[in-house]
Amino acid sequence: MVGNAASGGRVVKRQMNNRNIIITAADHAKLRDVISGARNVSARAQAELKALAGELQRAEIVDPNQIPSDVITMNSEVLLHDLDTGERMEFTLVLPSVADINEKKISVLAPLGPAMLGYRVGDKFKWPVPSGFRRLKVTRIYFQPEATLRKVA
Repeated sequence: MVGNAASGGRVVKRQMNNRNIIITAADHAKLRDVISGARNVSARAQAELKALAGELQRAEIVDPNQIPSDVITMNSEVLLHDLDTGERMEFTLVLPSVADINEKKISVLAPLGPAMLGYRVGDKFKWPVPSGFRRLKVTRIYFQPEATLRKVA
């Protein structure tokens, strides 16, 4: 067992290899391009590419209007809570080309990146990182592009 997610009072067990995500067709295409365009990368980067490819293979591709506003999508700004240390972390999930940890922009290819994609507010998950495992909870989504576009339309 690699991950758990809790939603409300009910606990949903998720394994890294069968967790489905919801993603827009545009994000799916961009992420496929990232994977296919990766050349001469480290073994760790290859592992992250493989993890992302697995997530995309199981993804439900939907229209942007169908993505619930509490789901982490590309370019979402989120607040995560480390359940072991109490640390609170704010990140924007981005493509590798614009990642900048100083600006709290985390790449979808960073160890935590594929883990965040598709989770909802209230979900708890355990994800492997280079130093072991982190148990995290999605506490809040400050910004989700799809929700903002729906409000503007």
